[in-house]
Amino acid sequence: MVAANERLQDALQTYFGFDSFKGDQEAIIQSVLDKQDTFVIMPTGGGKSLCYQLPAMMMEGTAIVISPLIALMKNQVDSIRGYSQNNNIAHFLNSSLTKSQMKIVKEDIMNGDTKLLFIAPETLTKQENIDFFKQVNISFVAVDEAHCISEWGHDFRPEYRRIRTMIDEIGKDIPVIALTATATPKVQSDIVKNLNMDDLNHFVSSFNRDNLFYEVHPKGKKEQTVRNIVKIIKSMPGQSGIIYVQSRKSAEEIAKLLVVNDIIAAPYHAGLDAKTRSNTQDQFLMEDVHVIVATIAFGMGIDKPDVRFVIHYDVPKSIENYYQETGRAGRDGLEGRCVTFYSHRDIHKLEKFLRDKPVAEREMGAQLMQEIMAYAETTSCRRKFLLHYFGESYNEEDCNKMCDNCKHPKEKINVTTEMRQALEAITQLNENYVTKTLVDFMRGEETQEMISFQHNKLSHFGIGKDKDDNFWNSIFRHALLNNLVYKDIENYGLLKMTPKGNDFMQTPFNLEIPLNHNYDIETLEDNTASNGKTAVLDKTLMQMLKDLRKRIAKEKKVPPFVVFQDPSLEHMATMYPISIEEMGNITGVSKGKALRYGKPFSEMISDYVEANDIDRPTDFVVKQVANKSKVKVNIIQGIDRKIPLGDIASSNNLSLEELLHELDMIVASGTKVDINYYLDENVDEYSREDIYDYFMEADSDSVEEAFAELKEDDITLEEIQLIRIKFLSDMAN
Repeated sequence: MVAANERLQDALQTYFGFDSFKGDQEAIIQSVLDKQDTFVIMPTGGGKSLCYQLPAMMMEGTAIVISPLIALMKNQVDSIRGYSQNNNIAHFLNSSLTKSQMKIVKEDIMNGDTKLLFIAPETLTKQENIDFFKQVNISFVAVDEAHCISEWGHDFRPEYRRIRTMIDEIGKDIPVIALTATATPKVQSDIVKNLNMDDLNHFVSSFNRDNLFYEVHPKGKKEQTVRNIVKIIKSMPGQSGIIYVQSRKSAEEIAKLLVVNDIIAAPYHAGLDAKTRSNTQDQFLMEDVHVIVATIAFGMGIDKPDVRFVIHYDVPKSIENYYQETGRAGRDGLEGRCVTFYSHRDIHKLEKFLRDKPVAEREMGAQLMQEIMAYAETTSCRRKFLLHYFGESYNEEDCNKMCDNCKHPKEKINVTTEMRQALEAITQLNENYVTKTLVDFMRGEETQEMISFQHNKLSHFGIGKDKDDNFWNSIFRHALLNNLVYKDIENYGLLKMTPKGNDFMQTPFNLEIPLNHNYDIETLEDNTASNGKTAVLDKTLMQMLKDLRKRIAKEKKVPPFVVFQDPSLEHMATMYPISIEEMGNITGVSKGKALRYGKPFSEMISDYVEANDIDRPTDFVVKQVANKSKVKVNIIQGIDRKIPLGDIASSNNLSLEELLHELDMIVASGTKVDINYYLDENVDEYSREDIYDYFMEADSDSVEEAFAELKEDDITLEEIQLIRIKFLSDMAN
């Protein structure tokens, strides 16, 4: 056993540069090496990928990894290649490849060079591929995002249910490892049954993500909520994040508002064409876009470890969706901030969507909403709530103030009397009204409805007029949360009594609710903590390393994190490695990665150490690019997307004249821009030729001189400015 452990430790260091396993990784990997069917439930960021990547490296043959999204495959392949000197160690096989590219992939597999092959289930169904795999030594099959198998899972894919049939058709006794981040007992049972996993080893890791800070804020008007989102993002300048919304319209509108506020953002939703979605995702991975505003269409395809924040502008539909989406923050083990904006209006919208659904789906949806409502309204530890939902016990003292309720405990008041009054009001009105009407009744509002039905004659009419609408809304919400009443969604959300509520009216028990849920977002601007994961001693060097990483990533055409992840850079900024050998001692840097990417980093650090007093690194200041560069990036991206210049100007709060001045500066700095699409629509061909010819012969590029020369030909100043930009871009750059 000791020898086996040493073998695994050596392999981990050799292939991936890590010194130790996380959680159950070692036992899971040993199970795969023993060719046992293995089922793994491990939270996002827990290290699922290593559980099949390392045994694939160690075993004879090629491991097939079934993955749901093309983008996810590409990221995984790039990441694995980053740890090795050989690109053919990992491939993907899907519809994005040409026939010649597919031929190369299959040749590498037949030659035994490829250890991991990522494939979509749709590709695996093709008979030619199954026939090919019959000739290949397959070490095992890994089913990633295995919850897609189950009709009860939240990302059901019908093709996933055919995986077992396809494996059997290959005709070999191939072990299977199925992996997912979240799965209820019903989903787990469905996965195991569908994959026909015999004598399996089952591993369920803790769902706790102790590096994530959970917080919920009241959602007010759109303008205020967006303002709060901007505050959050600007408190973490240059960091990557995701904002989840429910509608395509919200994705577009909020992305535009962020761009206006100098935040490099882009929308992502199912209404965009595939090429646009792919480009947006690539820009996010390459850090050319910092923030994605997305519907849930932006899901499993993201494999970016350094997402620093996840914001829910709209409340998610279930705790499982919430856990999956927030789990995309801090996958590198460093801090992540998870902010949810909660509004009862959002709940009402979701309820409306459920009214036309079948009874079973409606009841399940209502239960899921009740749970997310309970999470948003809870005054206890949010981490404890989440873990309890997944069946895991947790002591909230271990939260270490990593949620808003533990960091800022809310004062509570006893509302036993008021709750009893509210339930009695529901009974007096024959359980036939929604919350708004009940609040009006408690407040004694003389509405037409109250007068027409003579509700104003009842004993409880106006019994709570000394309290405001917010108070009584909160009372009825907590009646729902404590299962004293339920909401009949089929009948427009009428509040009905439960047996527990009837018992409460007879024998009330002590009930407390938070006094004030509406704390200011600014009080939580600095509420994350690194938990001592790393210590960056030289922030100046850290920024230099990030800049170098981005430059190399662009040259290599891979996402920056494939070169080195943030924890590796932080370790470099602490340890100052100045040789390839020392690079190999940095966390997350294998020998292959050190040889592949380490040289420019070690050389930069060596020069920095020689040129500066390391005890006083702040004496050396890296020049910061002016804030205006964000606008320039937006302008260039707008032109690349062929957006009309007027629209680019307005989205950046510029006049057209100011935009042309910015374009002047952009081309003067050596950047090429292609505005031909705009010129074709707005400047006639003859004027273009005249202006272009003028600058070709002129001694000066002065716009004023050109205008004085050409104005008699009915050429405008604006046309001259535009053609001058094209001329300088074409000729000078």
